[in-house]
Amino acid sequence: MMSAIVAQRRAVATDVVEVTLRSADGRPLSAWSPGAHIDLDLGPGLVRSYSLCGKPGDVEHYRIAVLREPDSRGGSEAVHQKLHIGSTVPITGPRNNFALDPAPSYLFIAGGIGITPLLPMIEHAEVVGARWRLLYGGRRRLSMAYVAELEEFGRNVVIRPEEQHGLLKLADAISANATDELIYCCGPERLLQAVEDHCAVVGRSHSLRVERFKPKPTQSETAKSEFLIELGGSGEVLAVPADRTILDVLRDAGIDVLSSCEEGTCGSCEQNVLAGVPDHRDSVLTAEEQASGDRMMVCVSRCLSPTLHLDIEPEPGSTYASPSSRHP
Repeated sequence: MMSAIVAQRRAVATDVVEVTLRSADGRPLSAWSPGAHIDLDLGPGLVRSYSLCGKPGDVEHYRIAVLREPDSRGGSEAVHQKLHIGSTVPITGPRNNFALDPAPSYLFIAGGIGITPLLPMIEHAEVVGARWRLLYGGRRRLSMAYVAELEEFGRNVVIRPEEQHGLLKLADAISANATDELIYCCGPERLLQAVEDHCAVVGRSHSLRVERFKPKPTQSETAKSEFLIELGGSGEVLAVPADRTILDVLRDAGIDVLSSCEEGTCGSCEQNVLAGVPDHRDSVLTAEEQASGDRMMVCVSRCLSPTLHLDIEPEPGSTYASPSSRHP
């Protein structure tokens, strides 16, 4: 964790504030790639993840844009109310669960504040000369961030506020013939589900990458029951009751695992699995990654075998950040 200072702040849409951070000690920030997030420690028990939306090569500043959510758990309100120019905030990261894979062509689909992780992807596609197009929807034009900047790309960008055009015409955008095109989508659940459905119909599910801000509704229906977790090579075994999470039990044992959303959407609590069968209930890992069974999100996922062996050594006070190589 490091301390950052708010260098700039501006409104980029109705109820959306852009915050630009720099390191408090003047040192360069850690390098990052399109799709990356940082965690902001906004107060006791209030750690939240936000997409980096600046230029991928910029290690002098981190830029985020945050929508004020009236029904949120306090993170967006804290950003809007507390982070002003000169304010300091502890940050962790960056890490990336939504990495941009190399491809000759991209279709980007954004809904509302879901535009933020796609902005650096567009920047990267421009730099490497890949073909790309963006379909961007929102409830109202005034609520859609970065519209003016995106319109400068001309015909590559289609902006469709719902109040004027209705829902996005996904069937027109998602073609079965675009075999060399990857699809990246971020936004509200109804958009993500609609895109997943369209991709399934035309056989493009393998080309789709999505990022969720909230847990996918279709979580595992496996009944919750007690199981055991074994920690590293110590042989120490802890019981996880049916009404508690692995994360809860680790914390009770004095083991500090990095976490943020605690809903299975951010990936910060990801841990390696040495043995056992995870019951995945996250919205981060792909179906293939879940099937491999070698890592899991301990905030929501459980266990289908009697015991789960995790690559965590029981050293009270140590912080176990995500070990995944996908997190730069």
